[in-house]
Formats: sequence, C-alpha cells, structure tokens
Amino acid sequence: MDNAIKLKITGVVRPKEDAKNASITSAIGYTKALTDYIIEYTDNSEVVKAQKESSTINVLNGMEFSPSSDDEKIADAKKYLEGLGVSDKANLFKTMMYSMQSTSNVEDEGISTSMQAGTPDISTMSEEQLAAMLDEYLKSPDDDTLLKIYDAYISTGSYDDNMTTFGVVSLDAPSSISIYTDSFENKEAISDCIEDYNSTANEEDQISYTDYIGILLSSITTIIDVISYVLIAFVAVSLIVSSIMIGIITFISVMERTKEIGILRAIGASKHNISQVFNAETFIIGLCSGLLGVGISALLLIPINSIIHSVLNLDTINASLPLSSAIGLIILSMILTIIGGFVPAKKAAKKDPVTALRTE
Repeated sequence: MDNAIKLKITGVVRPKEDAKNASITSAIGYTKALTDYIIEYTDNSEVVKAQKESSTINVLNGMEFSPSSDDEKIADAKKYLEGLGVSDKANLFKTMMYSMQSTSNVEDEGISTSMQAGTPDISTMSEEQLAAMLDEYLKSPDDDTLLKIYDAYISTGSYDDNMTTFGVVSLDAPSSISIYTDSFENKEAISDCIEDYNSTANEEDQISYTDYIGILLSSITTIIDVISYVLIAFVAVSLIVSSIMIGIITFISVMERTKEIGILRAIGASKHNISQVFNAETFIIGLCSGLLGVGISALLLIPINSIIHSVLNLDTINASLPLSSAIGLIILSMILTIIGGFVPAKKAAKKDPVTALRTE
C-alpha cells in the first residue's frame, strides 16, 4: 500500500432537496486528469516496460506466448512445473486428480493413467506429500501428458491479453466513444451522420454504434406511433366531414342568394366574378376558423401544462404549439374550406341570369 497512488477527497456531492434529476453513475467522481494520470502511470510501470521489451515472452512466468512446436511446449511445461512452490504444486496436483475422478474417460482429460496408479486418498494428504507426488511424476513424465497439462493449465495467452490485464490503454486507439446530446433531434442527426458515413465506407472502416436511448424508447415509440395513427385517422375523418359540411352550407347559401346572383349577372358580373364571391367567403371562413382554433388551443395550453406539472411533479415536460405548426394549421383550414366551397361556387357561376332573377 505504500507504493499505491494516493488520492485526496476534495468534496462530497449531495443532491439538493429540490433537484429534479440527481442520478450519479458511480460512487466516486473524478475529472479527466485522473484518467490521464492512471494511463501514464500504468504505461511507465516496470512490468509494462518489461513486457513491451519482450513481446514474445510472458514476463509473468518467463515462457513464450505461442510456442512454435510441441517440443517447446513440453520444455515450457517442465520448466513451469519445476518452478512452482510447494503450495502451487499441491494445488495443481489436487486439481488434476479431481479432474480425473470426475470423468469416466481419464485419458481424454489430459492426465495419463500412470499418475493414478497407487494414488492414496488425496484429501488426507498434506501439501508436502502432494508436491512430492508431483515431483515424483516429473522424473519420468510422458510427452502427451505434458502437452495436455500445458494446454489445460499453463497456456499463457497472448501479448495483448497481458497488456489488457496490466491495464494498458492507448490514447490513440480508444475502444469506444460516448456521445451525449441535449435533444432527441440532435441524437437523430448524429445517427444519420454515422449511417451516411457507413454507407460509403469500407466494411472494415465502418463505425459500430449502439443507440441506448433508441433501444429504451423503441417499444414506447411503437405504442406512440399506433396512438398517433389512430388520432390521425380520427382527424382525417373530421376534416372530411367538415369539408362536406362547408360544401353543404355554401350550396345552401347559393340557393338562398340565387336572385342576388341574377342581379349581379344583370349588371355585368361574369361567371368568374360570381365564383370569386363565394370562394372569397369560404376563404374568410377558413381563415377565421383557423385563427379561432389556434387561439383556443394556445389558451388551453395554460391549464393543460398546469395539470401536467401538478400530476407529474415535473416542470420539464410541457405541451406546446410551435409557431410553424400553428401557421400550417391555419393554411390547412383555408385550403379545406376553399375545396369544400369550390363546387357550390362553380354551380352558382353557371346559373342562368334570367332564371335567377325570376327565383323568389
């Protein structure tokens, strides 16, 4: 512990009583400076330096990572077993004996039957006795058994495995990058950028990413989409019905003002002028109804947001009506009313002036 890195606690973080979001991902908080220091400290450690100087030899046990032949494996196995202490030899011998007893096919487990011959109950033996039995076997071991012991108990992994175990990290080759956005729109924009890059990059250069928020919200999004489609269907039906009603009302207006149409035609109004009169009326109706609907919706947002804040106890969730959406709704209202009154306006323009003047 004397050689361990000493850290100083500079403060304790506690959430405020009125905090809306007080989640902390770890028990200890630190800056990037500590991360950089640990990386540099590990990179300068003696064991890491020794391993970097010898990329083919495992500095932990002095053996090659990947022996090129069975003879080298056998030599490494003998060297490893002979270099073990009494406790390590006893534990290894006990492990091999238990492995033989737990299977019906002893040779498949990698330990020859010669090791079992005349072996007493190992559970009653001391460490010195177990180590002595392993030493006795090593005086004349068979090569196949040593190879299988090497593969089962001694295989030293690789250079990269050791460097990972030591905690070596390269700042030039990060394993992952975490990207945080302040809105769902920005999150989608980043995902789109990655997809655009992957569509043109080679397979080995493509970026693999995980959209955690997308995974968490995928099921919720599906439910919301279903509800949205149902609401859109209701709205579509309402718009169709309202357009039909506007057409009926305009048609009734044409019938009630037939004589006025005749007078206008008699004083020189053209068919186009008559059509313009009714189209202007439907346009004004659509504009007024759109403004009225948007205005009422904007006023209703005040009590709706108050209810949301009261029920959820959150001030961050709000119902809103964007200006662009409001303008779009007003334009849609005008278009629908003009479409609804188009046929009656055409019918009014085609009326015979003489017949219209005679109509009471």
